[in-house]
Amino acid sequence: MPHERMRDAERTRGEILEVATAEFAEHGYSGARVDDMADRMRTTKRMIYYYFGGKEQLYIAVLERAYAQLRDAEQTLDVEHLDPVTAVRELSELTFDHHERHPDFLRLVAIENIHRAEHIAKSDVLTSMNTRAVDLIARILRRGQEQGIFRRGVDPLDVHMLISAFCVFRVANKHTFKAIFGRDLSERSRRPHYRKMLGDVVVAYLTTAAEPISRTRRTTSRTPAQS
Repeated sequence: MPHERMRDAERTRGEILEVATAEFAEHGYSGARVDDMADRMRTTKRMIYYYFGGKEQLYIAVLERAYAQLRDAEQTLDVEHLDPVTAVRELSELTFDHHERHPDFLRLVAIENIHRAEHIAKSDVLTSMNTRAVDLIARILRRGQEQGIFRRGVDPLDVHMLISAFCVFRVANKHTFKAIFGRDLSERSRRPHYRKMLGDVVVAYLTTAAEPISRTRRTTSRTPAQS
């Protein structure tokens, strides 16, 4: 009986988070109303507060769940048994696929940036959880560097940013991009091209030798007449 009650509670929490994710993603933190979430679930506002304490705690729980889904997916990669190039390509493609399937995740991230990450900053869970993504990349880079495939001196966080930037832009900016350039980034026929393009960009960044500092300084110090 206690086990059954626990399972019911977990199911209820999951249902609340599912509805809350859609509400926050659609209306933002300020615009989302707990009353509307309760109506969609045919439950009460009091019940939602019973499980989460309040609107802000519910929103933070939604963020934690959204990030956990991506971080858990990343951990399914068996990077220890893949060659480094394949591993970084598969990680890039996994992120690409996840962002395409979970547009609400990107809306939540955009909303939280509007709020200057004030809610994420209150979650110790999110801070520790997201270090796993960088640790995973660091392991791939280390193996690639040891094998002489990847160049040294690469910051794993830069690689994480590079992958995220491509994946986020393609989904989050698809409407403005289409309106301006007339190209639908989500068109199915273009999907394999962009998926491969992401992997190519990341691998090229990791395998291209860095330009010598002395040469860079000479280039940037030229006068307009010399250019």
